[in-house]
Amino acid sequence: MTDLAVPRRRLDAADLARIAIFAGIIAVLGLPGAFTILGAVPITAQTLGVMLAGAILGPWLGGLSVTVLLALVAVGLPLLAGGRGGIGVFLGPSAGYLIGWIVGAIVIGLIVHARGRKPVVWRTFVGVVTGGILVVYAFGIPVQSLVTRLPIGQTALTSLVFLPGDLLKAVLATAIVATLVRAYPRAFRRVWPAPAERTPVPMP
Repeated sequence: MTDLAVPRRRLDAADLARIAIFAGIIAVLGLPGAFTILGAVPITAQTLGVMLAGAILGPWLGGLSVTVLLALVAVGLPLLAGGRGGIGVFLGPSAGYLIGWIVGAIVIGLIVHARGRKPVVWRTFVGVVTGGILVVYAFGIPVQSLVTRLPIGQTALTSLVFLPGDLLKAVLATAIVATLVRAYPRAFRRVWPAPAERTPVPMP
């Protein structure tokens, strides 16, 4: 049974643990720090954690794990790359990208676990690119343009500097998910139907 199949079920202790673990993973991925190139939005590894949260936990738990992280950031904990924290980060150029993380994780989960199916490589890659890159950019670029007062076209052009790194994260996330499906499916807390056994056809 998946969190997608039964979206109204109550969270249990295992759900809460997974939410906390992935919020922690996203925070830890910010420890190497951040740097900026041609813009005010930092380049970090934390988007990889968002991709994994959606792909492994599914849409609702994945979105909740990102929401928990951002709630902790809002109350002042320095959990974003570079030790950033506090409500001020939600008023700066990167605010749209942070909100995009939540929506992106949900979209990733919906695609990767569409109809409760077992994740496969092509659907995982499509999911993490769509949710982890396109959705995040769709939220981030307009807000960045508004805050920096640069034309949205110019902002979008400068944001292309993120693309190679984000595509690399998408490939890495896809590889991690594919490995977990084979080696440790319990990480997903899902039960996928086993392939149907073929019934022998009686000989005439």
